[in-house]
Amino acid sequence: MAEALTLTEKIISKHLAGSSGDEIELRVDQILLEDATGTMACLQFERLGLDRVAVPTVSYVDHNVLQVDNKNPEDHAYLRSWAARYGALYSRPGNGISHYLHLERFARPGQVLVGADSHTTMAGALGMLAIGAGATEVAVAMAGRSYPLERPVVVGVELRGGLSPWVQSKDVVLELLRRRGVRGGRGRIFEFRGDGVATLSATDRGTICNMVMETGATTGIFPSDERTRAWLGAQGREEEFVELGADPGARYDEAEEIELGDLEPLIALPSSPGNVMPVREAAGTAPRQVCVGSSVNSSYEDVALVAAVLGGRTLPAELDLTVTPGSRQILDMIVRSGVYADLLAAGARILEPACGPCIGIGQAPAAGAVSVRTFNRNFPGRSGTAEDRVYLCSPATAAATALRGTISDPRELGELGEPPELTPPPGNPELDDRQIVHPPDDRRGVELEKGRNIVPPPPVPPLPEEIAGRVLIVVPDDVSTGDMAPDGTLGLAIWSNIPACARYMFRRFDPEFPARAEAWGGGIVVGGHNYGQGSSREQAAFAALHLGVRAVAAKSFARIHRTNLIAQGIPPLVLAEGAEVEQGDEWRIGGVAAAVRDGRRELVARTPHGDVRLALELSARERAILLAGGLIAYARDSD
Repeated sequence: MAEALTLTEKIISKHLAGSSGDEIELRVDQILLEDATGTMACLQFERLGLDRVAVPTVSYVDHNVLQVDNKNPEDHAYLRSWAARYGALYSRPGNGISHYLHLERFARPGQVLVGADSHTTMAGALGMLAIGAGATEVAVAMAGRSYPLERPVVVGVELRGGLSPWVQSKDVVLELLRRRGVRGGRGRIFEFRGDGVATLSATDRGTICNMVMETGATTGIFPSDERTRAWLGAQGREEEFVELGADPGARYDEAEEIELGDLEPLIALPSSPGNVMPVREAAGTAPRQVCVGSSVNSSYEDVALVAAVLGGRTLPAELDLTVTPGSRQILDMIVRSGVYADLLAAGARILEPACGPCIGIGQAPAAGAVSVRTFNRNFPGRSGTAEDRVYLCSPATAAATALRGTISDPRELGELGEPPELTPPPGNPELDDRQIVHPPDDRRGVELEKGRNIVPPPPVPPLPEEIAGRVLIVVPDDVSTGDMAPDGTLGLAIWSNIPACARYMFRRFDPEFPARAEAWGGGIVVGGHNYGQGSSREQAAFAALHLGVRAVAAKSFARIHRTNLIAQGIPPLVLAEGAEVEQGDEWRIGGVAAAVRDGRRELVARTPHGDVRLALELSARERAILLAGGLIAYARDSD
């Protein structure tokens, strides 16, 4: 009798291209790019010297569409011309947020998606194994190479029953964050199962899969069932439906159980998605701003619920409300249904379908003011304001908060009774793919448009026998890549220009860090647990490389940033607990290249405080990448 398999195991087995030790390699069906990280992926792909992408690729412009000066238009011109030259699809600015739009038009059950964005995981809503990665890994995958992945721990999350009124799918993922924090999902795939799954729509599932990676998870995935068929049918893609799920009796490495009926509205307090408590315990706090939307909560149902709760009432004078639909399709739906007019009448501001305030592009709150958002992250300063106080919640909680003027449990909206019925307008969704541009037949005649702001990333130096240098900075636990490559209109405008971007590395901790790194001729960065959490932005590793960072020693690393460091030739060294380290210490780490070459798993740093032991936890492939001088060199040498 054949072994009972989880859904994750089924997809992996059909895409397995190889395995070695703790790593597997997967054949990739689709690639997702977006403008913030896509420029680096495209520049790295050029270095491979190929004529076209080998895997179907969609490049979205969705992060910084304000175009406040020349920089972002130059990024967009490059991405558009690159897609035309190398055979990718190009989604124009304003067409939609990449993760939501990909769910609408491209995600397919049973396939493998790799995206240059950590929230690529949203496509797991349709039974797709969708994984975020760094720009260089994505460039190599676009070339047709298999995608390497640490052999995952599969967590079976059994959902039982149904959600109570005013409790939403956002509360499901917030519950997982309450249990696991921002580190408890490291190396794990959360596979959702149980009778409660059928009660959740495709967009409900998208919310959960999008945000589950904030636990540190590799991805999340739901079965492909009748809810999936209905979604694909509404998108005119029912022929792509395949029923997929775990076999009866499938065994999971770990288990979680959630009684949906026992959940209550939850909220993440500043400044971490893992800082979760019941809304009722935060009730009464007065925000100055409520923001609805972002990729995690920008569906028609999310937006329409806010309009229904407001019900023609006017917002409090001291409160601003913004609403961001996830795609042009949803924008069309809220216009046709009257939701758009209802929101305007209440005083809401309707933003274009783009990431926008979720990544600090507009609507930055006043310093110290409370901002309540339906977004997926509230890392310090991500909103665009250094002294921000951002809370994360469901659309129902956001709507109740906007109505009352204080953080409010939506179950206490007694005057509304049951949640309103949200019926899409007849004839919708209106399917229109005209803003997705196909490459021309004659691609080789396309000239790449590279403005002043398109600067190739720095070259990777050879791995030295000895790493000697001073400790440039010591940073705490859970430092995000946003602390290394800044968010907001300033940061995203220079993500395609690493020398400019590097000037802001670690500015929240120490604005003098870049100048010190240059004055000291580079050195070593020391961190705590979960170093590099959050965004997949490889600019964080490129900036370190540009500033001469030779190694990073941390107690533990977030998955994507760790692989990004290796891709750029920077060894991620695991620091022993209790090690005494101070900024300015002179470290000498001998035999580095030899240890990598020989498969040794430990190095020793000679420091003013004595020897510090450093674990060298690398796969054979990762050792080869470091010895080759980075991932691009390794990929070229392997041809």
